[in-house]
Amino acid sequence: MTSDRELRRQLDVLTTEAFRPELAEIDRLPTLEICGLMNGEDAGIPAAVAASLPQLAAAIDAVALRMSDGGRLVYAGAGTAGRLGVLDASECPPTFNTAPGQVVGLVAGGLAAFATPTEGAEDRPELAVADLDGLKLTAADTVVGVSASGRTPYALGAVEHGRAVGALTIGLACNAGSPLAVAAEHGIEIVTGPELITGSTRLKAGTAQKLVLNMISTVTMIRLGKTYGNLMVDVRASNAKLHARSRRILALATGADDEAIEAALAATSGEVKPALLMLLTGADAATAARHLAGARGHLRPAVDAARR
Repeated sequence: MTSDRELRRQLDVLTTEAFRPELAEIDRLPTLEICGLMNGEDAGIPAAVAASLPQLAAAIDAVALRMSDGGRLVYAGAGTAGRLGVLDASECPPTFNTAPGQVVGLVAGGLAAFATPTEGAEDRPELAVADLDGLKLTAADTVVGVSASGRTPYALGAVEHGRAVGALTIGLACNAGSPLAVAAEHGIEIVTGPELITGSTRLKAGTAQKLVLNMISTVTMIRLGKTYGNLMVDVRASNAKLHARSRRILALATGADDEAIEAALAATSGEVKPALLMLLTGADAATAARHLAGARGHLRPAVDAARR
């Protein structure tokens, strides 16, 4: 168990925990000025992310390769970092029609910690091992450990266990030279600097983590063929809102009229991908489904095959 003195020493050297004397009287400032300061701090976050784009792209290509063979994407973190992972995972099914359990968010302390902080859980790497074992983690999967400090035992435990079973591992931190980045196959360090409120890493660090997780999931799904151009095509028109969205997607992608769109959706039980292929190529529903299966769900090669 790390001593209190050692923990304080570790915090002293973290950029995300640094004290900023120039902000020592921020509470005396007018509200508009505080808001301006905070907005100015946030403005530098995209540049910090941009500095790591080559590492991010390499990691995303590796994730997509695993997921194309049936692997899962698992985020693991504590506190804000863990909650952001759960949030990103929960948004994948409605956006990209991912299968249940294909993208998973683990937060130290369990899902109850999403709403009620259980901060002591972050100090126990064995909890991460138990959570990953509960998922029956395999070498086909990817584990993304998320930690602003890059030292959180839960995130480190997740990455170390993932690597031990042969899973792809990514360590996302907001400090340079972090143990988390060293432990992972792909280390990504988004250095956002000291926070407006000392040590409150739900601010710049949290925003940077959200941007990176958005990028990992979104670009991975593009690589997996979940989009056609910038349109969400892995959608089934299962309710009124999704039916309206599906019609709009098909109209934008093909220019077809309402009657043709409705006929294609009816023939594919509301699935946009095969309906789109039908409208673009004139194929029937069975042929469209066959070409999509042959192209592993990627529309562009399926369209090319149907047009031959």
